[in-house]
Amino acid sequence: MTADSGSPRTGEARDEPVGELVQRATQQLSQLVRDEMRLAQAEMTEKGKRFGKGGGLFGGAGLVGVLTLQALVATVIAALSLVMDVWLAALIVTAVLAAVTALMAALGKQQFSRASPPTPQQTVDSVKADVAEIKEKAQR
Repeated sequence: MTADSGSPRTGEARDEPVGELVQRATQQLSQLVRDEMRLAQAEMTEKGKRFGKGGGLFGGAGLVGVLTLQALVATVIAALSLVMDVWLAALIVTAVLAAVTALMAALGKQQFSRASPPTPQQTVDSVKADVAEIKEKAQR
């Protein structure tokens, strides 16, 4: 509408009191934040669904991988049984797998013993420094 008809034109803010302008800006900002939060929630929901599907597929791949290794062990036993008794072939494969298991367990234990948990003092000092910096900036 035009100023001739007694109504303010769109975009003309001079006729409105400052309080109303601030109130409208606050309402619009609140609405914008709510809309952005809804959008972020929708995006996170979609990402969560994809992560769930991906995790399920990785789990399935892990299970099939274990079954594949079992089939490979059976194949090795069958191949060895061509030159020796089946029980001996199975015993040899079992002994090799046990040795690999023991080696991996020993190496894993060694890695755990080398790892030291983070010292809480470093975290406390870092938080104190952050709080001091925030207080310093708030006083400016």
